[in-house]
Amino acid sequence: MTKFVYALSEGNKDLKDLLGGKGANLAEMHNMGLPVPPSFTITTEACKAYLAEGAEPPEMAAQIDEHVEKIEQEIGKKLGDPNDPLLVSVRSGAKFSMPGMMETVLNIGLNDKSVEGLAAVTGNPRFAYDSYRRLLQMFGKTVLDIDGEKFESVLDEAKDAKGTKNDLDLDVDDLKKIVERFKAIIAEEHDTPFPQEPKEQLLEAVRAVFRSWNSERAVLYRRQERIPTDLGTAVNVCTMVFGNLGQTSGTGVAFTRDPASGHQGVYGDYLQNAQGEDVVAGIRNTMSLADMEGVDKAAYDELMGIMATLEGHYKDLCDIEFTVQDNKLWMLQTRVGKRTAEAAFKIACQLVDEGSISEAEALQRVNGDQLVQLMFPRFDESAPKEKIGKGMNASPGAAVGELCFNSPKAAELAAQGRKVILARRETNPDDLVGMIAAQGILTSRGGKTSHAAVVARGMGKTCVCGAEELLIDVNAETMTLPDGTVMKAGEVVSINGTTGDVFKGEVAVVDPPVVQYFEGTLSESEIEQDELVHAVHRLMTIADKQRALKVRANADTGEDALRARRFGAQGIGLCRTEHMFLGDRRPLVEKLILAETPQEKQAALDALAPKQKGDFVEILEAMDGLPVTIRLLDPPLHEFLPAQSELIAQHAMAQARGMDLKEDQKKIMAAVERMHEQNPMLGLRGVRLGLVIAGLFEMQAQAILEATAERKKAGGDPQPEIMIPLVAAVQELEIMKDAIRKVAVEVSEKTGVDLTQVPIGTMIELPRAAITAGEIAEAAEFFSFGTNDLTQTTWGFSRDDVEGSFFSNYIERGIFGVSPFETLDQGGVGKLVEIAAKSGRETRPGLHLGVCGEHGGDPASVHFFNAIGLDYVSCSPFRVPVARLEAGRASGTEEGSDFR
Repeated sequence: MTKFVYALSEGNKDLKDLLGGKGANLAEMHNMGLPVPPSFTITTEACKAYLAEGAEPPEMAAQIDEHVEKIEQEIGKKLGDPNDPLLVSVRSGAKFSMPGMMETVLNIGLNDKSVEGLAAVTGNPRFAYDSYRRLLQMFGKTVLDIDGEKFESVLDEAKDAKGTKNDLDLDVDDLKKIVERFKAIIAEEHDTPFPQEPKEQLLEAVRAVFRSWNSERAVLYRRQERIPTDLGTAVNVCTMVFGNLGQTSGTGVAFTRDPASGHQGVYGDYLQNAQGEDVVAGIRNTMSLADMEGVDKAAYDELMGIMATLEGHYKDLCDIEFTVQDNKLWMLQTRVGKRTAEAAFKIACQLVDEGSISEAEALQRVNGDQLVQLMFPRFDESAPKEKIGKGMNASPGAAVGELCFNSPKAAELAAQGRKVILARRETNPDDLVGMIAAQGILTSRGGKTSHAAVVARGMGKTCVCGAEELLIDVNAETMTLPDGTVMKAGEVVSINGTTGDVFKGEVAVVDPPVVQYFEGTLSESEIEQDELVHAVHRLMTIADKQRALKVRANADTGEDALRARRFGAQGIGLCRTEHMFLGDRRPLVEKLILAETPQEKQAALDALAPKQKGDFVEILEAMDGLPVTIRLLDPPLHEFLPAQSELIAQHAMAQARGMDLKEDQKKIMAAVERMHEQNPMLGLRGVRLGLVIAGLFEMQAQAILEATAERKKAGGDPQPEIMIPLVAAVQELEIMKDAIRKVAVEVSEKTGVDLTQVPIGTMIELPRAAITAGEIAEAAEFFSFGTNDLTQTTWGFSRDDVEGSFFSNYIERGIFGVSPFETLDQGGVGKLVEIAAKSGRETRPGLHLGVCGEHGGDPASVHFFNAIGLDYVSCSPFRVPVARLEAGRASGTEEGSDFR
C-alpha cells in the first residue's frame, strides 16, 4: 500500500518534494524539539494522483483517519466531540512557497453542536462563535468557491450596525447572527447545507487544496516564478491552537532579518486576539515584535530564542508564523524567507562574515534576476516632487504609473503598454494578476508581512504598504489625500518602495548606485561605505574568480562596446553590420541593389567600404586587446528598400493625380517586386547574399581588415573574428572563406600588416548546420550559436508573428513553461547546440564555441551553456553583469537556499 500520510516524526527538511516546504519544515522543527502542535502531512503524491484520476487514492482516507486518531490519543480530544472537540486546520504546502495559492481553512471540526461544547469548555462563547464563523467563511470561500465578498458584506453590515470598524467590537450575539447568515449563504449558493460531519469537512478541505494546484492564480504564479507544473502540493493538517481567545493570545509573523533591506535584527508583526490570516490580511493594524515584548514577555523571549535557533539551523533568513494561546507559544511554520534583491546580496555577505556559510555558498544565495532588479532606475533625490503620503517600505524600487484600483483592469491596461500602480486597501490572492501586471503596488493597510508585501518581495516588485493617511476606495476608484484632495483612476503617482514615500505625478529617475558601480564612477571608499554596492562587488568578484565561462557583449557601436567593457565584457560576441547600412547610408545600399552594370555595383561598394571601415576602427579601438566577432551582412537586402505597400500607395496616389512615378521610383519599385519573397527570413539572406551579390562580403571583409591594419599601426591590439551567417552546408562556408582569405592577402600586401591569420568562422543557426557541424568545422575556425534563429527554425516559429498570437495559449496548456525565446529550449534547441559542439570539436579539437543569441544573458540558459562546455556567452551590455554572476554560480558545486 502506498504511504500518502506522514507524521511529523517521519519527516525532515530534506523531504520537500514529498511533504512540501511547509510539511518538511514542520517536521524539522518537531524533530528539533520546538513547540509544534500535533500535525500530519498528506503528500504531493496524493495530490498528483487526485489530479490524474479526479479522486483521491482509495487508501488515503483510511490513512488520514489513522493519523487523526493518533492526535486524538495524544491530546485527549476527539474530532466532532460535542462536548470538547478536537479542531484542526488544513493548509496547502507545495515544495516552493506560493503565497496565496489557497487560503488556510481553520477550525475544522466545529458544527452546530460542538460550537456549544467549545463555548462551555473554554468559558468563552464569543471565542467559540468567532471560530465557527471563520470556519464557515473560509470553507465557503475556499472549499465551495463562493464569492468571498458575500461573507465580507455580512461582516461589514454587522460592524456598521454597531458603529465600529473593528471586528473585536462584535459580541457573541452578533457572531451568532453572522453564523446563521453564513450558513444561509452556503446553502443558497451551494444548494446543500454546510456539512456538519467533521470528517467530511476535513476530506472536502483536502480535496480543495489538491484542486487549488491548478487554480488560475496558482498557474499564474508558477508561470511568473518558473515553478514546474508537475510538482503537486502537499496538505498540512494541524491541531488548532487559538490566538483569538482574548488579549493573552494572538498570532504573528516574524523574520530573523529584515526581508526588505537585509538589516540584521528581528522583524515582524503581532496581533492580539487574532487568528490565522488576520496578520497578513491587514484587517487590523498590528504591533511590532518589539511591542509584543511589552504585552507577553515570556512568549516574546521564547520566540527570540527559537528564531536564533532556526536561523542557526537553516543558516539563512527564516520566515516564521506563530500563535500564542493563553501565553503559550506555538510554532506553525518556518521556511527560508523570501527577500528583496537588496536583502539577498546583503544577507549572503553577512552570513559569510558570521562564519555560517562559505563564499561559494553565498554566491548560490543570489541570482541574476535579483541583480537586474538592483540595476533598475531610482528616484532622483534632487528632482522636484510632491509628497502625498508615506507607508511601509515593503519592497524597494521606484515605480511610476497611473492609479488603478482593480486587478483585472490593471492587467488590461498593462497589456496595452500602459504603466499602472495597483492601489488597494489590502491585496489578497485574487489580486495576483494585477500585481504581476503593475509597475508597483500601493496599499493603505497592512505591513511588511502583509500579502502585498510578501508577494511583491518575491516578484521583485516595488511596494508601499500601510499608507493609512491615503484613503483608498476601490469601489469609487478614488484615493483621498490627507488634505482632502481626491485622486481618480488614471492619475499618475510615483511610489518609493525603499523609503515608503508616495508622490503625486511623475518623479524623475536616475541610475542606482549598483549601475554607477558597474560604470566605474564610484571610488573605492564609496563602494566600501555603501553596504549594498559592497555586497554586489564582493559577490561579483567571487563569481569572476569561480567561473569558467567567459562573457562577451553584443555591441554594434564604439559607445556600446565601451559600456560593455566597463560592465566587464571580455570581448564582443556579436557585432551586427546591418546597422551600419542604415541612416544616411541607405541610399548607397539602394544604389548597390539598383546597379545595372558591374561598374555601378562596384562604385556603390567602394562608397560603402570607407564608412564601414570607420565603424570597425571605432569598435576595435574600444575593445582593444579583446576579441571582436563581426557578423557579415545577415538580413535580406529588401529590408533596406521602402516597403512594397508604401510604394504601391505612392503609385496609386500619383495615378489619381494623373501623374506617373519618377524614374528612380520606378526602378526601386521594380527592384522591390523583383526581390519580393514570401518568407524573406528563409530566403536570400546571410551567406546566400555573399554568394549571390558578388563583392558584398569581400567589401565588408576588406573594411574589417583595413581597420585592423590601421589599429595595429597605431599601436593597438585589435582582435577581429569574421563570422559568416546562416551557413547550412560546408560548401557555402568554403567558398566565402576562400574569397575572404584572398582579400586578406591583398590587404596584407597593401598595408604591410599580416592579416592572413584573422579567424573566420560561422554562426550555427540552422538545424542542418547543427547536425552537420562536424563537416562545417573542417572550414570553420569557430562556432557562434545564433540561438534566436536556431529556435525559430527548430520550432518552425516566426518569432514576430507567434509571440503575440498563441504563446500565451501554449504556456497555459503546459506546452511551454516559459517562452523558448526567453529561456533556451534545452530538450530541443539545446540538444542541437550540444550535438554541434561535440561533433565540431571532434573534427577540430579546441574549436572555440560561443553563443550570441539573447539566451546568452538568460540565467537558466547560461547554466546550460556552461554545463555543455562552451567557451563564452554574449549578451546585451546591460546584461553582462548578470551573465558574469550566473556563469560564476554555474561553476559552483554547492546548492544555495531556494526561496522561491
